[in-house]
Amino acid sequence: MDLLNTLVDKGLRRELPTREEALAVLATSDDDLLDVVAAAGKVRRHWFGRRVKLNYLVNLKSGLCPEDCSYCSQRLGSTTGILKYTWLKPDQASQAAAAGLAGGAKRVCLVASGRGPTDRDVDRVSETIRTIKDQNEGVEVCACLGLLSDGQAERLRDAGADAYNHNLNTSEGTYGDITTTHTYADRVDTVQKAHGAGLSACSGLIAGMGESDEDLVDVVYSLRELDPDSVPVNFLIPVEGTPLAKEWNLTPQRCLRILAMVRFVCPDVEVRIAGGREVHLRTMQPLALNLANSIFLGDYLTTEGQAGKADLEMIADAGFEVEGTDQVTLPEHRTEAAGGGCGSHEAAACGSHDSAGCGSHEGAGCGSHEGGGVCGTPAAAAAPAGEPRTDLVAVRRRGAGTDLAPNA
Repeated sequence: MDLLNTLVDKGLRRELPTREEALAVLATSDDDLLDVVAAAGKVRRHWFGRRVKLNYLVNLKSGLCPEDCSYCSQRLGSTTGILKYTWLKPDQASQAAAAGLAGGAKRVCLVASGRGPTDRDVDRVSETIRTIKDQNEGVEVCACLGLLSDGQAERLRDAGADAYNHNLNTSEGTYGDITTTHTYADRVDTVQKAHGAGLSACSGLIAGMGESDEDLVDVVYSLRELDPDSVPVNFLIPVEGTPLAKEWNLTPQRCLRILAMVRFVCPDVEVRIAGGREVHLRTMQPLALNLANSIFLGDYLTTEGQAGKADLEMIADAGFEVEGTDQVTLPEHRTEAAGGGCGSHEAAACGSHDSAGCGSHEGAGCGSHEGGGVCGTPAAAAAPAGEPRTDLVAVRRRGAGTDLAPNA
């Protein structure tokens, strides 16, 4: 297919595809899907080999959010029955992080619901960052705390943060349909503040909220312009009790096409499969590793994810390898331009969350959406093709904020 040959050539040269080419990827047929995955896989392997970076989420503060993001179970007025608790103490957060690191994670994403941190919150998170780094040698830390005020990104950097996550989520044209308590411009401003402070910027999207192909291309092109080191791709989990609970629009094939389009537009950045992979990709998750070079290990912010052991087996069975702490995530030209660090721009890669402004969506926190229970929960009978898979969505009842061991 001439389109795919052109996109591979452009990806290897870091050349931006045309909008028409990006839209054409989303419009390909199921008959051509494996060809699309193979083509995008060439670009992924050129820049990242067969490495898969593992990230681990620690939900520092759950629920209790004043923002009205339609996709989020932590939103104002949510009736989803999620865990609700205020700030974890630094030692509690470090203990939670250690579980993920023991499971093979390279990066810890510290997420807190809310519009954005107060200066006191930044002090609190800074202490947590220092504690985690003191107790866990070589760990990368990404913070995801919402909209930043002047000077806060610099304070997080000085405390040892490597990265900051804040997702754009959807296109500027449709943003007001999803959230009314802050603006698309607010999100762009926070990504720029993080970048300007020397933190590795992480920003991504949520697919499956009823957006058009044009909206998806718009937000990915906006991300390319912002030039984050990490782009988490979240797939909406329509959680009961949220305004988007009936939006079951995704198929595994659709998810793979979206990931391929993101890889072609952002060829040399860390593309992370974030929240919703278990619910929407399901048994096609291993195929998606040919497109993305990063995932979250274990559970998400408020919902359960695939069992950590199953994640590791999936990576090995698919012929990939877990990225080690001694390996730099991003290609050399990006790390050199940034001045070094764990991922690029000034430090590392990232993830995403998304509560009020937190950055990602509802699940994997620093980079995810609203995970599902798949391999980590009791087996359920398969639903008929095209039926909503509500059986794959389980509220997190273990790990941070509970007395039960985490899924790592």
